[in-house]
Amino acid sequence: MQEVMKKIRECGIVPVIVINDASKAVPLSKALLAGGIFVIEVTFRTAAAYESIVNISREVPEMLVGAGTILDMEQLDRAIEAGSQFIVSPGLDGAIVKAAHAKGIVILPGAVTPTEIMQGLKLGIQTFKFFPAESYGGLGAIKSLCAPFASIDFVPTGGVSLKNLPDYLNNNRIAAVGGSWMATADMIDRGDFEDITNQTQQAVSLLHSIRR
Repeated sequence: MQEVMKKIRECGIVPVIVINDASKAVPLSKALLAGGIFVIEVTFRTAAAYESIVNISREVPEMLVGAGTILDMEQLDRAIEAGSQFIVSPGLDGAIVKAAHAKGIVILPGAVTPTEIMQGLKLGIQTFKFFPAESYGGLGAIKSLCAPFASIDFVPTGGVSLKNLPDYLNNNRIAAVGGSWMATADMIDRGDFEDITNQTQQAVSLLHSIRR
């Protein structure tokens, strides 16, 4: 699990992907890799999510693939069965966290309050998803939460874009950022993979100017 978190931190940007057609999963992953991103979070919101994760796991092994929007135990089991190497949930569910840990899978549960963070710490969580980031106060709220909790960091998602990406990346309590601007559902549906690579390269170039 430590190796997975290391890769997420190294990548710095986690595309949060909605795939409606599983046949697009592999070319999408290759487009992201071409742009310099090697981590992908496939949201479990669509019927194509399971097969998409299977396809990425089998055909693009250099991509670290995870499942997002995991809301219950059935989704957790299916996501892991498909080949997910990490799990992301919009909120903190103790049963899901414990089950993921029991299976040796990294999980990033959502937390936006001190109470949720304290509950997560008791479950062994050190990195939390902060969602929806901009709606809950963005970086200012994260800084306030980090003050009493010295050991944690965050992956903010929701409202993050190329415009505010530098603000987040300049903070050392941000493990990585999540976003969909470089590969929106419409872009994927249209097969705009060259544009996805270009958008990804812009984001990665910005990341490297800040963190390397």
